[in-house]
Parts: sequence; structure tokens; C-alpha cells
Amino acid sequence: MTPSLNLGSQHRWLLSLITLLIVLLSLAPSLRLLIEALSDLGQGSQAPLWKVLNAASTWRALWHSVYTSGLGMLIALVLGSLFAFVITLTDMRGKAWLVFCFMLPMMIPPQVTALSWLQLFGPASPLLKSIGMAPPLGSPQPLYSAEGIALLLGIQSAPLVFLALRTSLLSLPRELIEAARISGARQTQVWGHIVLPITRHGLIAGAAMAFISSLGNFGIPAMLGIPAGYYVLPTLIYQRMASFGTGVLAEMAALSLLIGILALAGVALQQHWMNRSRFGLGGHSGRAHDFSLGRYRPLVTALLVGVLLVILVAPLAALVVSSLVPAMGVPLSVESITLNAYHEVIGRQGATWRAVRNSLWLAGGAALVLMLCSLPLAYRLQRLPPRLQQLTLSAIELPYALPGVVLAIACILLFVRPLPLINLALYGTLGLIFVAYLARFLVVCLKPVSASLAQLDPSLEEAAQLAGAGPWRRLITILLPLIAPSLFAGGLLVFLLAVNELTVSALLWSAGNETLGVLIFNLDEGGESVLASAVSVLVVIMVASLMLSLSLLAPRLPKGVVPWQG
Repeated sequence: MTPSLNLGSQHRWLLSLITLLIVLLSLAPSLRLLIEALSDLGQGSQAPLWKVLNAASTWRALWHSVYTSGLGMLIALVLGSLFAFVITLTDMRGKAWLVFCFMLPMMIPPQVTALSWLQLFGPASPLLKSIGMAPPLGSPQPLYSAEGIALLLGIQSAPLVFLALRTSLLSLPRELIEAARISGARQTQVWGHIVLPITRHGLIAGAAMAFISSLGNFGIPAMLGIPAGYYVLPTLIYQRMASFGTGVLAEMAALSLLIGILALAGVALQQHWMNRSRFGLGGHSGRAHDFSLGRYRPLVTALLVGVLLVILVAPLAALVVSSLVPAMGVPLSVESITLNAYHEVIGRQGATWRAVRNSLWLAGGAALVLMLCSLPLAYRLQRLPPRLQQLTLSAIELPYALPGVVLAIACILLFVRPLPLINLALYGTLGLIFVAYLARFLVVCLKPVSASLAQLDPSLEEAAQLAGAGPWRRLITILLPLIAPSLFAGGLLVFLLAVNELTVSALLWSAGNETLGVLIFNLDEGGESVLASAVSVLVVIMVASLMLSLSLLAPRLPKGVVPWQG
């Protein structure tokens, strides 16, 4: 039983007011975008929406988005299901490290992933030149293509398939598998006739998540597609905004609406397929005895390690080598190795420290504010009727479900003019990026706190309530100490996602307000690939360190709070 608040209590109204304010702030950008996109429909073919729908570039970019995201989804399905089935079901050793390494590409910023792969291939690759395998000068860069974009989108979103499928595998009723084994079924029969049909909803959900994630990805299509003139919807919006500024906001709102509808349709289809493929299962969930790999264990282990070497280690090695040479195209040797790129970005370029300071301020500030909001919000949500609770959660999740470029356009529309009454202008300042981060990452911080609150024994709070403690006192002295690890983990996840964010900040930054993600993108776009590689190496070290910190904290957190922990 959940302790109820006194209906006449001021505390209840204050908590409800905070919840309502947060919901309105979450919905406001999307509503403003919708109004702008549908404005002036009375002008017929001159209305922004009709102009966008009649433009050939829109449908071309839409097809590019669907093609690269669909192909990326298939690659993600192959990689994610391979790792999920083998790591979750078998008696393989070293599972924790394999999972950590497999999840790393998802946490590395997309622009860093794209840069590392660009350094791995092509005639100017310092790594290939060092080992004498570089293609001849003038050879085309194979990654500047639709298939190159799809490959990296697939690698980056494969962990989403892994997480969805692994959750389904861990929920299998162990009695069912044990009964099949006792009946004499071979391991391949158990997998083909029991495990695969039951967990197919996890596969479908993972595939849908991979498609939606790829659809909203900006960093990879921007770095691989723009040089080749291959535009998807997010890069088309970026290119138009970079060329024409706020003069085309209405048309960009219409384009954003198109991506938003596509993404939300993907979410709806994911829910639909999951409901259709859901089974009514009996028995206790949990792991049955591992499938024995027997004499194939070294071979299967070598396969997974080999895949990780290709998709993670080789690109990162190319990135490190590129950061240690004086210029692109120079092979790494005892004579050529240098730390000049690091000296340049750390010691001489003011833009680097400014970007670091901006990113730390934005990510740290957003994490702190969201941690402060999440506790009272989760506390109030827990006491709402189920239907109202679901509606409120959906409103809060909306800015995170929409692609980042859609949220960025919505925020520009909402804050392009000074705020009324106080006459405060946010457009062109760090404040606008900060507001966008608050809206986008609220749900990331809220979910661990809600999960932790749901696991607490209600009798603790009931006892405090009977002793006369008010809601705020119970919240601060009883609940806060118990859910502090989840609150901290939520804040750390927000920091991890926000500190390298590019999609939102690419459209909202201005001179002097660049972030780390924008700095890497701009350095590479300006031909400074060696400096971009040096900054990227530092970013990867920071991301890996934060992930290790979360892994160390994982034993004290509810299951599922740290995505790569079982």
C-alpha cells in the first residue's frame, strides 16, 4: 500500500503544481512546433507544409533516411542478437567485459564513431600507411556512401537490440527450458522451438528501437553524408538552417514534423508488434542452466572477440594513431610520433577549454537540476491513478522519443523571441541549450528514481507518517537516503549523455557557445582531422571512465538502472 497524502495538504498541491509545470514544459516545445508547421495552411501551395511536401529534396532525404536506417537496423539485429543469445544463454567466460565492450559504441558520441572509422579507411589513413595497407592516393573513401552510413548506424544501435533481447531472455520461465531438456530435446531444439519464439517480441522491440535511433542520428550522416552530398532528413534540416538561418523556420518546422511523425509511428508499431507477439507465460522467470558450448567454446569466444576487434578496437586504434602523427597521411613511426595535437588542443586553442567548460557546465547543471526535480516528481507520480500516471509519463518521455533535431527546431521556435514579462532572450545563448537538455534528459534521470521508489517497503513511510512526519520530511529524511544511489546513477547517466551531445547543440550553438560535440564536428569539417582525433581520444577516455564508475556503483542499484549490467 502506498501512503496517501492528506487531500487538503499544501504539500500535495505544491507537488502537483511542480508536476504540472514539468509536464507543461515538456509539452510546450512540441506544441509550438506543431502550431508552426500547420500555420498558414490557407495559403494553399505557398503554405510551408505544402512547400516542403512538394519539394523533391524532401522525398529524396526521406528515402535516404528510411534506407540507411532500415539497413542499419538489419546490421544491428545481426550483431545485437548474436551477442545477446551467446552471452545470456551459454557458459561463456568473461561475460562482463564482453558486455562492457559491446555497449561502449552506443555511449561513444556518433561523431567520434564516424571520425574513428574515417581514420581507419581511405588513402590518408595513418594506421593503414603505418602497416603498408593504405589504398593508392586518389582512391575514394568507401564510407562516404549510404552503405557506409548504414554500417556505422548499425554498429552504434546494435546495443539497443542486445538490451531488448537480453531483457526477454532473462525473463524466460526456467521450468519450461528444464522440462524440454528432461524430455530429451537437444540444445538447438530448445533454442529453435522454445527460446526463439518466446523472445521474438524482444527482437522486434530491439529492431524498432534501432530503427528509431538511426532515424534521429545526426553525427554519423553529417560526417559521412554531407561530404558526398547524401542528405538524410536531420542533415537536410541542418544544411538549410546553416544556409538560410531563421528565415526558413516554418519550413524546417514542417520537415521536423515529418521526422517526428515517422519516429512516433515507429514507437507505435513497436508497441503493436510487442503486444501481438506477447505470450501468457507461467512459472518463475530466471536463468536456467547455461547452454553448454563444449568444445566450441574457444571458437565462439574467438568469434565474439574478433567482432569486437573489428567494430571497436580497430577504429579506436586508428583514432589514437591519427592523433599521434603530425598530419594526415603520415605513417606512425619512431621519427614521426608526436604529441603536438594534444599540446595544440589543450595548451594553445582557447576553443577547446571553452567547449570543455561549456559542456561540463551544461551537462553538470542539467544533471543537478534533474536530480533535484526527479525525487518530488517520482514521488508524486507514484501516487497518481494508473491512467493519469501513464499519460504524465508519456508527456515527459516525448522530448526524448523525438529525434534531437526536432527538439532543437521546437526550442528555437519557442525561444526565438525574448520571454514575455521579463524580456529575457535565450536564443543564441547557452541557456537555450540548457533548457533543451532539461527537456530531453528528464526521463533518463526520472526512471531510475521511480524504479527505486517502487521497490521500497511502504511500511517505512507509513511509520514515519503515523509518527507525525510531513511529506517533505518523509521525503528528505526517509526516502532520500534510501534512493540516493539511484538518484546519483540517474544524474551520472544524464551527464554521460549530455556531455558529448551533438544533435541538439549543432542547431542551437553560437560563436563562443560551442560544446565538445560541436568542437569535434567543426574541427573535422574544417580539415583539422588530427586535432579532432586528439579531442576524440580524450572524450573516449572520459566516457569509458564514467561507464566504469557506473559499473562500480551497479551492485548498490536496482536492476536495470545501469543499462549494461544484468
